Amino acid sequence: MNFSVRVLRLLSISGVLIIALLVWYFQSAKRASSTSAPPDAPTAVIGSASPTSDSGFTNVYAHNLMLRKGPGFRVYVRWLRGQIVRVNRNANPSFDEPDSFFLDIERGVIHTNVGDLTNFMNDTLAKSPLRNIALSGDGDQLKLQGTLHDVVPLPIEMIATISVASGNRVQLHVTKLSILKLPLKGLLGEFHLNVSSLFHPGIPGMEASGNDVFLDTEKLLPPPHIRGKLTSVRIVNPDVEETYGDAQEDVTRVEQWRNFLRLSGGTIDFGKLTMHHVDVIMVDLSNDAWFDLDLAHYQEQLVNGYTRMTPQAGLQIFMPDLEQIPRTKENQNISMEWLKNRNVAPPPDIMAR
Repeated sequence: MNFSVRVLRLLSISGVLIIALLVWYFQSAKRASSTSAPPDAPTAVIGSASPTSDSGFTNVYAHNLMLRKGPGFRVYVRWLRGQIVRVNRNANPSFDEPDSFFLDIERGVIHTNVGDLTNFMNDTLAKSPLRNIALSGDGDQLKLQGTLHDVVPLPIEMIATISVASGNRVQLHVTKLSILKLPLKGLLGEFHLNVSSLFHPGIPGMEASGNDVFLDTEKLLPPPHIRGKLTSVRIVNPDVEETYGDAQEDVTRVEQWRNFLRLSGGTIDFGKLTMHHVDVIMVDLSNDAWFDLDLAHYQEQLVNGYTRMTPQAGLQIFMPDLEQIPRTKENQNISMEWLKNRNVAPPPDIMAR
């Protein structure tokens, strides 16, 4: 074998070895990056948000949050873990526009007061034959009493079993329907009534079929709309309780935590500000059962609370409940006269923060 052939073979073998070493190196590096966790990897319930783009989802965590949805409707969030998702891909979610986003719940427990739900149903069904509704019940049993306006106004009572239906809807299976304390079956021929005739067919999020009424709460209730995998629904007086996913372990773990709302990742508008790579936690200053967050007046709560910036450029906002804010002119307009005269002391409440 001549010298040139030996050299070529040696170069070929060296090339193969180099390629093999490079493949081994990159595969090892890839395995290491996928299996090893960063030093500050989250271990708590809320943890740290995974990196997201500005147009991506905003992670949301909430504990004992009373979220006002419109002037007369509230939801009580015992625990929520999920995401804020924009409705319009070209518009940021905004606290000032509750219909600009919806809450996509991974795990959570949410209560709705039966009284609020009664008022909402009366407003929603104002043009239907069924009016003057009163709701009550316990466990999986729901009782509806009202007035049926057909030929003449008649008192009506409906008893239904409440459960989860397909499509993450709430199902009301009617087991008893009576007018004037008499079973409806004896009056059907006289009044031509059935369960479907009690509800207006054009109400978004409500469908009546046979002896069942299906409620799509995402469409039926005021914004911000809530969606997720609904696993149970029941009446726990004085509320209707909805559970999303497997939330019981989280609920137990955070039971002694303060009331708060935390947002991380994505982009959100609030007031005149836009925050990218969101990192905000709002903490309830009160010691009552619920953190009362009113999206229609949240800026008053911000002004009368105090804010700190974290070393990571995030915001910690400590907020009072709306009802605890004194209705004084000084609280509504923070004077800036001290800016124009260094001999005038800043407002006392500013210096105390």
